Formats: sequence, structure tokens, C-alpha cells
Amino acid sequence: MSGRLPGYVAVAALTGWTGLVIQQYLIFYSRWTSGASLLGGLVNFFSFFTVLTNILAVVVLSYARVNHPSAGRRFFLQPAVSSAIAVSIVVVGLAYNLLLRHLWHPQGFQFIADELLHDVMPLLFLGYWWFGVPKGTLRLKHIGLWVIYPLVYFAYALLRGHLLGQYQYPFIDVDTLGYPQVFVNAGAILLGFVVIALAIVGLDRVAKSPQG
Repeated sequence: MSGRLPGYVAVAALTGWTGLVIQQYLIFYSRWTSGASLLGGLVNFFSFFTVLTNILAVVVLSYARVNHPSAGRRFFLQPAVSSAIAVSIVVVGLAYNLLLRHLWHPQGFQFIADELLHDVMPLLFLGYWWFGVPKGTLRLKHIGLWVIYPLVYFAYALLRGHLLGQYQYPFIDVDTLGYPQVFVNAGAILLGFVVIALAIVGLDRVAKSPQG
């Protein structure tokens, strides 16, 4: 696949950007028709773990496709950084399909956005990670750094929910579930994150590339 990797990366990046644009449009349209603040819609858009993780994924893919040296490119294309995003986007896909998919049945463009961001992009980015990210550099210590991202997001989501009375995901809805159950739910998801991270580190060692 290495010879076709640039084309694959371009398609994956375009897919991710398309899903994000559709989702942002739907949020803006919903708020515009209800007379709500568009700025609030923008904040809401950037308050989803799914959206943030997909943005990180498409940034990596875009940098991988455009060969223009920059500090951002060097940072995001580091194997440890790209691997952290791979873990996070796999969690996005699994959490949605195991915990959220049965709760609603989106139609039209919302269905397209959901499929792209929760199902298609995790698979595409995992493919990029497997074929495009140099192997052999990951260590168990990296997992300790990777978990900072979901932990910071969880703290933000709880603070935002407390201030606005609106939680982005039902399994962290403190008003409905209470703090003990929310922390149990978050702990289970974090455990899943660590298990996936261990799998990524293990695969990295198995598939160590010559340049790694």
C-alpha cells in the first residue's frame, strides 16, 4: 500500500474534513432556526470529544499529505503523537457504537456526519497509522502522557455541564446519573482507552519498521 499511501491519506483527510463541515453546518442551522446564538453553536461544536479527536486526526492527515516543513508538522507527525490520536479515535468509534448508537436514529445529513466521524474516520485513521506511521518508537511511558487528553476533556465536560446544565454525552450527565455513576462510567471508558493504548504499543513493537 505504500505506493498508494499519498492518495489514501488525501481521501482520508477529505473524508474527515467533510464530516466535520457537515456537523458544524447542522449545529449552526439548528441554532439559527431556533434563534439561538451561533457563537454558542461554535462553542458547542468544539465541546464534543468526537469533534476534537476528528480535528486532530484530519490535522495529522493533512500534514502527512502536504510536504511543507513546519513546527506543527513535526509535532503532529511524531509517532507518539499520531499514535495517541489513533488510540483516541478508536475510543470514539467504540464508545459511540457501544454506548450511544442505540439512543437515537439520525437521518439525512446527520446520519452521514455520524457515520463519517464515528465509523469511517476511526478505520481510515487506523489504516494510516498502520501503514504510514514509523514503528518501533513507542514505550509504555507514552500511555501516561496519552491519558492526559481524555482526562482534561472529562474535567472540562463536567465543568461545562455544571455551569450550563448541558452535558455532551449521556453517560457523563451528572444531573441524571449523579457523580458516583458518572465517575464509574468515566473510569470504565478510561480503562478501555488504556487497553487500546496497550494494543497500539504492542502492535508498534510487532510491526517495527527498519527506519524505526
